[in-house]
Amino acid sequence: MDQKTLARLKEKVKQLPMTPGIYMMRDKAGKIIYVGKAKLLKNRVSQYFNGIDRHTPKVYRMVQNVDDFDVIITDSELEALVLECSQIKHYMPKYNILLKDDKNYPYIKLDVDSPYPRLSMTRRRLDDRARYFGPYSGSVGEIIRTINRMFKLPTCHKSFPRDFDRERPCLNYSIKNCMGVCTGKISEQEYREAIDQAVEILEGRYERVAEELTQKMTEAAEALSFEKAALYRDRLTAIRKLADHQKVVAAPSVNRDVIGFYKNAFQAVVEVFLIRSGKLAQEESFVFAPEDYDDEPAALGEFVKQFYEVRRDIPGEILLSGDVEDRELIEAFLTQRAGRRVRLRVPQRGELKKLTNMVCKNAQDRLARMLPREEKVKKTIAELQQKLGLPKPPVRIEAIDISNTAGSDVVGAIIVFENGEPKKSGYKKYKIKSFDGQDDYAAMREVLYRRFRRYQEGDAGFDTLPDLLLLDGGKGHVATVRPLLEEMEIPVPVFGMVKDDRHRTRGLTTDSEEITISPASPAFVLVGRIQEEVHRFVIEYHRSTRGRKMLRSGLSAVPGLGPTRVKNLLTEFKTIENIRRASIDDLCRVKGMTRRAAENIKRHYGELS
Repeated sequence: MDQKTLARLKEKVKQLPMTPGIYMMRDKAGKIIYVGKAKLLKNRVSQYFNGIDRHTPKVYRMVQNVDDFDVIITDSELEALVLECSQIKHYMPKYNILLKDDKNYPYIKLDVDSPYPRLSMTRRRLDDRARYFGPYSGSVGEIIRTINRMFKLPTCHKSFPRDFDRERPCLNYSIKNCMGVCTGKISEQEYREAIDQAVEILEGRYERVAEELTQKMTEAAEALSFEKAALYRDRLTAIRKLADHQKVVAAPSVNRDVIGFYKNAFQAVVEVFLIRSGKLAQEESFVFAPEDYDDEPAALGEFVKQFYEVRRDIPGEILLSGDVEDRELIEAFLTQRAGRRVRLRVPQRGELKKLTNMVCKNAQDRLARMLPREEKVKKTIAELQQKLGLPKPPVRIEAIDISNTAGSDVVGAIIVFENGEPKKSGYKKYKIKSFDGQDDYAAMREVLYRRFRRYQEGDAGFDTLPDLLLLDGGKGHVATVRPLLEEMEIPVPVFGMVKDDRHRTRGLTTDSEEITISPASPAFVLVGRIQEEVHRFVIEYHRSTRGRKMLRSGLSAVPGLGPTRVKNLLTEFKTIENIRRASIDDLCRVKGMTRRAAENIKRHYGELS
């Protein structure tokens, strides 16, 4: 941050009120990079721009990127905290500690608006009417499969009640793994009863469900409804079997969560034990960068707010391994969400202290299991940095490749590796627009110009520069690309990935000399993986593009079908075969289609005279 910007921001701070509210830091592109709350806005925001050198490394980096800020005034500090949580959830700011990473922590979703709702996995928690459970760090698929088996819920792709009695029940019904909703004999009320019990299980309330099932089983038996009694018996057996595998950690009446924390030089882990009816119902682990936890009380407070902001099942007591910032305020926030009193406690002695220590030990053990891989990745990245003489470790590497067919259908692609692994959320595809023909150099220049122009504009998904850029090509490719990066003032080292006569990775090159890397070294293996992955990705994209073009060219021969109608038909039916088999009425339902055009399609494929 230059002195002129700092002076401007300090002057703006002077105009802020001494009231509660939230503040939103923005970068030069106007993007929100941090959201915080304050009891007194003026005092809190001014702290960022005074004594900058005394900030933690993460806060220092954030402040250096601030170009402006906005504030929203609230009536109370609690209202500010609630608003802060919603804004973080909406904007996902770069410098906030983000628990809700869609790519890592999935949820279980229940579509309550459906007459026959089902459980499904999702990585995006939308603002809709569905119920969400989680986030989970473990195997969500296994949890859903267990619940489906326990309550004999349907796992087919049929839609109910639309598909009642349309065809014979599937194998799952025959082997008694499904209640048979498709037969039309299961009422909405019966199905909802099973779903409600499944929800209770997801929330760890095993004893309540067991008591309810025992009562219903007895009532069904007394009414001589033995089939229903057997169904309740099977559910009860499954629930007791599941509960018996859980570790007893408290008295039978106790419901509480325990949150522990541990970090090393590589990562930080927050471990959560969810205790229901005295048993460990669920264990979750969340991994963060260690710099996120430079200020542990503040970071742990952020975790607690975000973890419970997306959960409905909040117990009356939450044990913490360390204190949190704004404890009383967070208690008020959780109490408001739970609809009853919620306490945060940091045990100092006795059994509860042993319990928090156990959770912290679990976090430490998890990090210990992760460490060998972390050390290996760190050494590989350090080796690559040393071989290439890079200014910093290439934690984020981007690679680019071009594909075409004899100069037509030219496409490009960029892939991302972070910490030695593919980051597929960062993959990008490009259709070449600036020329026709075969020119790898020009194609690479166009792709990189478009990628880094989006970075300069601050677009989401393009706002992080790589530590290293690799081109699938030789010295000529590097010599072509480097002037573009200099012209755009993009400070990224660039090298080419050279292949041998058998089209396998041989090494790396600058625009003037090749750099030899031992084939036995981890750095060479990493470069080889990157080259294979970018080649695979661009080839797949090229094939799909060419395939759709061939489909379009076949349909374009039909009288009355222009580019828009062809596109709409392929979007609806996917393949030529599906279009050929569709009825005229089905074709007419496609946007923009007329009956005459539909009849022309049938004539074209010889199905109408």
